[in-house]
Amino acid sequence: MAITTETFGRVLVAHVPEEFHEDAARELMNALETPVSQGTVCVVAQMDRTETFDSAGLTALLDLRDELRQHGGNLKVCSLTESGQKLFEITRLDHHLDTFDSVIDAVASFLSAG
Repeated sequence: MAITTETFGRVLVAHVPEEFHEDAARELMNALETPVSQGTVCVVAQMDRTETFDSAGLTALLDLRDELRQHGGNLKVCSLTESGQKLFEITRLDHHLDTFDSVIDAVASFLSAG
């Protein structure tokens, strides 16, 4: 499973797979390693296909957010499925990660911030 990415200006969008577990989390971190080391620190995780999560996947999102913030950026999440929204509410991740209904809104939030 390869994580696909695309760039909109200074924002990188990562398309998260249907199952976001330990292996997928590792794949996401690997996919972002080079762009982040080259200064891309505004990242959107598009989760419109993601139906299942495990604790390693959720922890990876918080770890990635922390790493990006250390470099002056941030991680934002968009397009959560219904099950993803419920999980974020139950685990209170929605209090720790900025979430958006669409990738357009998430990308725009970075671009309007300067």
